[in-house]
Amino acid sequence: MLTIYGNPRAACDGVPRRQILSAGGAGLLGLSLPQLLAAESKAAESESRPIAKAKSVIFLFLFGGPSQLETFDLKPHAPEQIRGPYKPIASRTPGLLIGEHLPRMAEISDRYQVIRTMSHSFNDHSGGGHYLQTGKRWHVPIGGGFSPTPKDWPSMGSIVEYVDQQSAGLSRAMPSYMVLPNSLGALQEKGQYPRPGEHAGWLGTRYNPLTTGIQKKSVDDNPYWRVCADEELSFQISDLKTPDGVSESRLSRRRSLLEQFDSERQRIDLLEQSSASVGFDAFRERAFSLMTSEKIRSALDIRNEDATVRDRYGRHLFGQSTLMARRLVESGVRYVTVHYDCVDGYSWDSHRNSDDVRTRLLPTFDQACSALLLDLEERGLLSETLVIATGEMGRTPKANANWGRDHWSTLFSSVIAGAGIPGGTLYGSSDKDAAYPNETPVRPEDLAATVYHALGIDPDLRVPDAQGRPTPIVDGGFPVTDLWTRG
Repeated sequence: MLTIYGNPRAACDGVPRRQILSAGGAGLLGLSLPQLLAAESKAAESESRPIAKAKSVIFLFLFGGPSQLETFDLKPHAPEQIRGPYKPIASRTPGLLIGEHLPRMAEISDRYQVIRTMSHSFNDHSGGGHYLQTGKRWHVPIGGGFSPTPKDWPSMGSIVEYVDQQSAGLSRAMPSYMVLPNSLGALQEKGQYPRPGEHAGWLGTRYNPLTTGIQKKSVDDNPYWRVCADEELSFQISDLKTPDGVSESRLSRRRSLLEQFDSERQRIDLLEQSSASVGFDAFRERAFSLMTSEKIRSALDIRNEDATVRDRYGRHLFGQSTLMARRLVESGVRYVTVHYDCVDGYSWDSHRNSDDVRTRLLPTFDQACSALLLDLEERGLLSETLVIATGEMGRTPKANANWGRDHWSTLFSSVIAGAGIPGGTLYGSSDKDAAYPNETPVRPEDLAATVYHALGIDPDLRVPDAQGRPTPIVDGGFPVTDLWTRG
């Protein structure tokens, strides 16, 4: 007997969903796999589902791992080798001291909540990055590689794309999932090291994000923290750029010829009508529509934004990308990831020293994140937009001789705001050295379940894997619903 495991739930007639699926697996109900998935979906619809508080998500991913001790979990009474060189400043949140280089975030701490007990055991950038963006430990051992693989777990954004495509197909004017300003690892110092986590993995390339591409000036250049000219900020969709000199009418003629060719192929070989080719044709149709969409073109033109608003976010790449995320959710994109990548090979991965953290990283994050929260609030969007700012790990409580800190995934802090989450509050606390959580840790799978909960997506939803087997979108995680009840 085939049994699909999950939490017991009742369908409309009171029969537990697990019994329905078990019976279907044994052939007692004569259900095929697609019918099994439909039965599960119908059973799930009858349940008490979470109230959708968020229409969209903006995920600010500070790749490399910001130090909890220099940001939102300062320990001013710890020994000097632990507390570090930065002074604490007061905030609007009782009990929250913030690093002195985050003055804007301190001033608006009543708009967000700090989770101080984020924790996991994958002390590695690629694995940690995959874990934070998917809620699932990477299948490659620590230190085992960089590149995404077809075995990777789908990102949270890819699940959102999947859910939307199931309900609306490819007819939406905007994609549901986008990544800015580059795919993670695209601008790293010694070449491109694509990192796992942002992709659809075994769910299928149809659910990958649409990703923009921004170039840097040289090997040593870091546009994330310097002023960028408008010519650099093209935010063109990678792999969907219209070739130079090719007009829209010419592109349409190319499409017409391609369709004629495909029609002839299908006439000659009926095998081309397989479900795989139909799916590919649908994805290509979407690609064509996006290449010629005035709506997405307008949304991605940063020059359409008011100059004072652009100044508020900062004219550096992280600031302008964060502003672009607001523009995209305002235009209908449901999930936007903004990477603050380690272009120089270190950045937030501050092994060497804290100079860049102090002079560049913290100030640019402080400017962009505070501007985003205030901008969303002023536009009436914060109540329906979940904002998360996090790295994939923290840093060691004990600094090295040059005041750098090494990898420490056991404890780190995340900022979470919007979608009804009360600001000016804290979730959890750490020990005296900011090394371990005092309370139950919040794991990446819990964060993923929380994101789905906020979006009204059942964290127990199952989607077909590469072999068509129903697979839960979250493996063992639980929504941290207390985030909505604090304060």
